[in-house]
Amino acid sequence: MKKKILALSALAVLLASGTAFADTSDKKIAFSNNYAGNSWRQSMLKSYEKVANKAVADGIVAAADVFTTADKEVPTQAAQVQNLILQGYDAIVINAASPDALNGAIKQACDAGIVVVSFDGIVTEPCAYRVVVDYEKMGKEEVERMAKLLPEGGNLLEIRGLAGTSIDDAIHKGIEEGVKAHPQFKIVGSVTGDWDQTTAQKAVATILPSLPEIVGVVDQGGDGYGAAQAFAAAGKPRPTIIMGNRQDELQWWKEQKDKDGYVTWSASIAPGVSTLAFWVAQLALDGHDDIPHDLIVPYLSFDQDNFEAALPDIPKGGVASHEYTQEDALTAIKDNMK
Repeated sequence: MKKKILALSALAVLLASGTAFADTSDKKIAFSNNYAGNSWRQSMLKSYEKVANKAVADGIVAAADVFTTADKEVPTQAAQVQNLILQGYDAIVINAASPDALNGAIKQACDAGIVVVSFDGIVTEPCAYRVVVDYEKMGKEEVERMAKLLPEGGNLLEIRGLAGTSIDDAIHKGIEEGVKAHPQFKIVGSVTGDWDQTTAQKAVATILPSLPEIVGVVDQGGDGYGAAQAFAAAGKPRPTIIMGNRQDELQWWKEQKDKDGYVTWSASIAPGVSTLAFWVAQLALDGHDDIPHDLIVPYLSFDQDNFEAALPDIPKGGVASHEYTQEDALTAIKDNMK
């Protein structure tokens, strides 16, 4: 407890003064990304490059290079991490293809003295840091929101994300918990959407003919608009579809609301969380040895009252986001130490 109080005091001083513990201007940070095939990932990469490149230009770090694998396979990313170790990077920020299958490569990096910060798709290796949203809570809230909108319940379709990732597992678990708490709902079908509108639309279109009437769609983000198009093309009644903060989803929601008062809810992790992971890596290199290895950050959500105000600020084809500063990272660390 005494150590925790001292660490919080040090952070408070740092927040006030902006003083660094060490010089990181010669440090190199690599970003290992396993997938870039949807609007969320593209927005994530743009945010990271914007913030990290400025940090390089400002002399805060020497390099902040991005490496995206050519496929979504764990062996490819494990080999990539091993290559980054050999290339002499001081820290690796990683959006991981698997929560546990990469742990061997992650441990090798840690043993080589490299700081590893996982985010979004996290790793379970204890030596790594994890910057995460409570995805399980988000999945559960989807069903809770559905219960408020459709108190009589009914059949749900679930659209899952990228198979094998911690994100997909956690949101799915939360949805299952939500259905247990609200037994008036029943999941009668499940498809894999890869967090991508086109993939989700094809998957939903394929399964729809075999399903009973669907009152709602619970999903993981990047799939809501695709699901809406699949239902419309099939001539099926429009269900309540949970959205994932994408511009095209929120625009479709506005059109439906303007037409007949359509109501739903939207939530996702902000793509700019990649920039928070960057600053955590930089601060760890800067000598902050009291950073919690698990940093929980809130997910970004919109309801009927505020989504329209946010819509004009989201780039066409993009995702609602927030880019973090070093001060934001220090505040997040402090909040997680309470």
